[in-house]
Amino acid sequence: MRPFLPSLLALVCLFVSIGAMAKATPNIVFILADDLGVGDVNCYGGKRCLIDTPNVDALATGGLRFTDAHVNASICGPTRRALMTGRYPWRFGATVNNGPWGFCGPRPNTEKFTLGKLFKRAGYGTGYVGKWHLGTTMATLDGKTQGLTNVDFKKPLTYGPGQFSFDYNFILPGSLDMYPYAYARNHVWQGKITAQKGWSAFNRVGPAEKDFQDHEVLETFYVEAESFIKKQKKEKPFFLFLALTAPHTPTSPGIKWRSKSKLGVYGDFVMEVDHSIERVMNALKARGLDQNTLVLFSSDHGPAPYAGNILEATPAQIKKLEAKGHFPSGPHRGYKFSLYEGGLRVPLIAHWPKVIKPGGVSDSLVGLNDFMATLAELTGEKLAGHEAPDSISFAKLFKHPKGEGSRKNLVMQSTASFAIREGKWKLCLCPGSGSLMNSENGRGNDPMPAVAWAKALEKIPGKLTESDLLQAPFVQLFDLSVDLHEDHNLADKYPDRVKRMVTLLKEQIANGRSTPGPKLKNDKNVRIVYLKDKRLPEFVRDRIH
Repeated sequence: MRPFLPSLLALVCLFVSIGAMAKATPNIVFILADDLGVGDVNCYGGKRCLIDTPNVDALATGGLRFTDAHVNASICGPTRRALMTGRYPWRFGATVNNGPWGFCGPRPNTEKFTLGKLFKRAGYGTGYVGKWHLGTTMATLDGKTQGLTNVDFKKPLTYGPGQFSFDYNFILPGSLDMYPYAYARNHVWQGKITAQKGWSAFNRVGPAEKDFQDHEVLETFYVEAESFIKKQKKEKPFFLFLALTAPHTPTSPGIKWRSKSKLGVYGDFVMEVDHSIERVMNALKARGLDQNTLVLFSSDHGPAPYAGNILEATPAQIKKLEAKGHFPSGPHRGYKFSLYEGGLRVPLIAHWPKVIKPGGVSDSLVGLNDFMATLAELTGEKLAGHEAPDSISFAKLFKHPKGEGSRKNLVMQSTASFAIREGKWKLCLCPGSGSLMNSENGRGNDPMPAVAWAKALEKIPGKLTESDLLQAPFVQLFDLSVDLHEDHNLADKYPDRVKRMVTLLKEQIANGRSTPGPKLKNDKNVRIVYLKDKRLPEFVRDRIH
């Protein structure tokens, strides 16, 4: 029996390690920035980052930094659905009661199982502060679709964070440049929503609380987060989701943050985002909770190509920041809306002094949809077969960051296309950036779809079949281990690899899940290629059978 002793001891140590971590019952605070690029913070961007981010850097130095973390979509709403549910966003159906911008309605079934419900089941107190953008149902004047002139602000929301099991919530319904410009606390509108206001960037004018100011929003959220932490009892763990509205446009830093950055107003705004960590950590320390609180920090996708030091949204303005030597996407190609890494790869930092050793770095593939399974493991909760069907725990990496992660593949999307990772390989199911087809907001994500499609069509005469559209030059295959900038399409060289990854994606669509378990149904019919899709240029649709 002697030869088996080392293996037995290792197994016992592993069980003890996992058990100790589960018994720690940490408080958990998750801070999610909005449109923050992986290169906007120093601990990722290095010399190509011209913004001081001392608090993000300190969080990483004292904790664990992930280098291969991804969102599931390069745009806000889908990312938040996947994060909140552990389910790929394209599995959900269409929104209902859907109005413009911050009046967006809910997507049915999003509230069925959420992070809030997981933590409530585990006996946690739950709080949500910040940007919501997961859909609301507002009382309307005529009982029909909510919108600019059809909301009764004297009545509370009937659908919002409460349906997701957040005991305390203080939200802005959408992004900072999306009306209505008003807060709701525990579903009750705050103040008098009697004004009409709009902000820089897009100047979308709509209903606003009479005293609402865009440059005061982050500070308001910080105060609310501090208040929530202060009220928590030490004997009961808590979960706080702090969802920031920055550096998403309008670029509007608070008064005391103006002219702080040598980069300009964009840098000022990012510095105020960095301040979120300082505020949270100080609040935790004041309560003596910092050692056994897991603080997670990330972003909902890459930087917006239209954002920068010009307050008005300006096509490809981000290039002006790069010309100064600041690269919001880090070493990656692309921005928000695209399928390239600059739109999908995000910073992810975990800080937990009681468990995570300082200075750790993990190169394992992680998706933000993995939060559900990870946090379930940490709280000792078992997920049912239908819960979080696309979530895989990365909790073991907290203690062993150089170990092999459990996730082997990941499905992602842009505003128009799919991508799938498998190991070092990434397959984009489109011939260009996958950005918005004809939108000025997406400019800078080169090649834009219309240009990429035209070039691809030159290589194949006649009508196109669905089979053609799943081969080069209509798909792009990259080896990210040697091509982080995604410059070399290897789809022609490795057709079997392309076929394997397409088959893998089709299986995950058909199964309604990407993890082991009973087969589930998607809420809508999902196909990889939408033949004759209206999002394709007309000259492309004319060529498809």
